[in-house]
Amino acid sequence: MVVLTAALVLPLTVPYAVAVALRRDEFRRRRACADDPSQVAALIRLDRKIRDTDPAVVTANLKPPPIEWLARDLRRLDRQRRGGVTLESELWLAAVVRAYDERLCLACACLGVAENLRPLHGLDREIERVRVEGALEAAGLQLR
Repeated sequence: MVVLTAALVLPLTVPYAVAVALRRDEFRRRRACADDPSQVAALIRLDRKIRDTDPAVVTANLKPPPIEWLARDLRRLDRQRRGGVTLESELWLAAVVRAYDERLCLACACLGVAENLRPLHGLDREIERVRVEGALEAAGLQLR
């Protein structure tokens, strides 16, 4: 019975013991940091600042990149969207299409072209994408 119990307990406890032994210094450093009130207060302030920072507000305040960069990105993403490795992976294709749509929105903002890509989904988004591409090309942006 003792051998059976040891055979069951040993595989469960050994990995934890090894992890504790390997990360002993990190545990000591965390414990020392938790004992210092100024460190704890600084960490609490940092957590609040990170939590209160909304990424949408930060990105909305950023200046759009130059239109030449957007045009280059749009041509590159269009090539990836139409063929190559992206057609083999649905996740990769979805990421490329999202990036392409974001660059289209930025280019529209730079050139003053109206777009409604963000709220649309499915076929409506595809149709709007084609319309926006045509409007950008009419505004002088060469996509292909």
